[in-house]
Amino acid sequence: MADAPIRALIVGYGLGGSVFHAPLLHADPAYTVAGIVTGDPDRTRHATERYPGVPILPSLDRALAEAHYDLAVIAAPTPRHVELAWQALEAGLATVVDKPLAVRVPDAQRLITLAEHRGVALTVFQNRRWDGDFLTVRRLIDEGHLGDVWRFESRFEWLNPRPRPAWKSATGGPDGGGVAYDLGSHLVDQAIELFGPVTQVYGELDRHREGAANDDDSFIALTHAGGVRSHVAMSSLVAQRGARFRVLGSASAYTKWGLDPQEAQLASGMSPSDDRFGVEPVQSHGLLGRDGQTVPVPSERGGYRQFYARLAEALAGRGPLPVDPRDVLATLRVIEELHARR
Repeated sequence: MADAPIRALIVGYGLGGSVFHAPLLHADPAYTVAGIVTGDPDRTRHATERYPGVPILPSLDRALAEAHYDLAVIAAPTPRHVELAWQALEAGLATVVDKPLAVRVPDAQRLITLAEHRGVALTVFQNRRWDGDFLTVRRLIDEGHLGDVWRFESRFEWLNPRPRPAWKSATGGPDGGGVAYDLGSHLVDQAIELFGPVTQVYGELDRHREGAANDDDSFIALTHAGGVRSHVAMSSLVAQRGARFRVLGSASAYTKWGLDPQEAQLASGMSPSDDRFGVEPVQSHGLLGRDGQTVPVPSERGGYRQFYARLAEALAGRGPLPVDPRDVLATLRVIEELHARR
């Protein structure tokens, strides 16, 4: 793998596969997109047009039977993550799994154990650790601009009138449907990355859509061992969004509105190699200070490309995995516990 491009097989070509994984892999010279698995005719046409010459296969079984790969990227619906990742690991492939790694902690632990037994790499695509505004929050905390942080507020909210994919609308919350597993997997992970282990959890997993099979408007409160409280909210039904981040400390506060631009840029067709990729406009910068005495803080450049760059280094034996799969167990415990309480 150190001397030739890493042959990547993308399993699933919905939002994750088409908007995130395929463009990021295609733009990185350490990789070649060697195959895409999808059984959907429309997605097959899109993949063929976007990546001419790349084999489009109807199943993982077929892909593994017809060619050799170095890396499997599991971008299929959440309920299939464990099944497909297990198959890839058993075949001896290094494996990236979209968040969440699994719905239940024991299943995630089984995958980690299998990867260790097979001697292959397993990592999780927690790409929002490289959101530019999250990197900015981390820097402000590390540099002491906020003093002692008391409360961390994080929101991922929007109003989405479009029909949701069938698996998302029909899958129950405890089985991986709903915004707690979808968006909460990012927001809880970010909070734990910043402030460490969680000692107490409170949550509200609400359903507002008529006949909803899972939560579409959720709130999770975390108490960290160090005393910081994190309040994270996720919803697909918000007509007016709240602040993306509000971080309150003894010396100052930081407030940031609007989402990191990388997903929208990728969806628009912008190449991750573009000099503008991950750069947030000035008007979206957050504010640091106290009321009446705030100053804008330029956002760090978003770094989704770093995930696959670090993975290539790890596969070549030159560094750690971009995300240790054990890290995500704490996030899964939080969300699984909240569903179990309902």
